[in-house]
Amino acid sequence: MIDFFARIFIKDYEQVNNASVRAEYGLLCGRLGIFFNLLLFVVKFLTGFLNGSISILTDAFNNLSDMGSSLVMIVGFKLSAEKPDSEHPFGHGRLEYVTGLIVSIIIILMGAELVKTSVTKIMSPTDVSLSGASALILIVSIIIKLFMYGYNSSASKKLKSQAMHGAAIDSFVDSVATSVVLLTMLVSEFTGLRLDGWCGLLVALFILFSGFRSAKDTIDPLLGIGIDREFADRIEMFVKSYDDILGVHDLIVHDYGPGRMMISLHAEVPADGDMVALHDTIDNIERKLRETLGCLAVIHMDPVVVNDVRRENAKKAVELILEGISQKLTLHDFRMVDGPTHTKLIFDVLVPYDYEAEDWEVRSEIEKRVAELPGDYYAVIDLDRPFVKE
Repeated sequence: MIDFFARIFIKDYEQVNNASVRAEYGLLCGRLGIFFNLLLFVVKFLTGFLNGSISILTDAFNNLSDMGSSLVMIVGFKLSAEKPDSEHPFGHGRLEYVTGLIVSIIIILMGAELVKTSVTKIMSPTDVSLSGASALILIVSIIIKLFMYGYNSSASKKLKSQAMHGAAIDSFVDSVATSVVLLTMLVSEFTGLRLDGWCGLLVALFILFSGFRSAKDTIDPLLGIGIDREFADRIEMFVKSYDDILGVHDLIVHDYGPGRMMISLHAEVPADGDMVALHDTIDNIERKLRETLGCLAVIHMDPVVVNDVRRENAKKAVELILEGISQKLTLHDFRMVDGPTHTKLIFDVLVPYDYEAEDWEVRSEIEKRVAELPGDYYAVIDLDRPFVKE
C-alpha cells in the first residue's frame, strides 16, 4: 500500500537500504499520520464535547497523542539518516529504535491518564446520546485507522522498521478501540445502560497494551537480539556457495540500526590450500555481502585439515558422543593435535541457552566419554552459545 505514495513522493523509493531513502519513508508516513490524526482529533473532540461522551473524548485525545508520535517519528527518521562521524562511526541508525521507544512512552502515558479519566466517569456516570452524525464519524474514523494500519504495516515490512511496526499496531488498536466505543454507544442508546466510562477504560487499556508491546519491540534491538534463522541461513548459504569454503560457524550480526549491520563469521577453508588465493576469496565474499545485503562483513579463516581419514573418524566419534548426550548439542571447529603421550581433540560445542545441564556438567561428560575412546584422546572443549534465534 505504501508503494502508491512512495512512487509519488520518494525518489529511488525501491532503494530501501539507503539511509536517506529510509528517512524519506519515515517523513512520508509521519506526515500522513499527522494529517489523519489531526483530522480525527478535531472531529472526535467536537463530537464528544457536544455529546458529552467521555469515550469519544478519550478516543480523540488518543488521536492527539498519535499525532505527537508521528511528529517524533519524523524527527527520529531525519536524525537517523545523518552520516557517520568521528564520534559515531557506524552512523545514527539506532535513533530509529529510540524514536520507536519515545512513541511507545507517549502512548503509555496517554493510556495511563485516560484510565484515570475513565475511572472518574465510572464513579459518576452520565447519559450519552448517539446521533446519526456521530455514528457516521466513528465509522469513518475506523476506516481511516485501518487505512493507516495498512500503509504503516506495508512500510514496516518493506523497511523492516520497528518504529513503523509500532505505528501500524497502534493504528490497528485504535480501530478496535473506536469500534468498541461505537458498539457501547449503540448499546447505551437502545438499552439505557451507562457503559461510557467502562468503554473509556477498555479503550485506555487497549492503548496501554499497545504502548507496552511497542516498547518491547523497540527495546529488544537496543539491547541486542539474536539473528533471525532465515537471515542466518541466507548468509551461510551465500558464503558456502564458494567452492573453497567448507563450512561456516560463529556467525554474529551486529545491528547499528536498520540497514546498518556488521557481519562477523568464521569460514572453514582447506588447510593445504593456497592461502593467498583463499584470502582473495574471502575478500570477494566480504565485498559481495556488502553489495547484496548492504552490510559490512568481517570473515575469519579457519584452516581445516581435509582428506585425513584418522581425523574424520575421530570427528565422527565425537559427534556420536554428542548425539548420545543430547540432540541439542552440535560440534564445529574440530582439530586434532598429536603428542608424545596422547592426542588432543580440540573442538567447540554449541550449547542452547535453555539446555538443562550446567556448563561444567556438559564439559565433564564429554571429556569422560572422549577419554574412553580407543586411541589415548584428550578433549579440549570450548562451549559456545548460539547467536541465532530458534
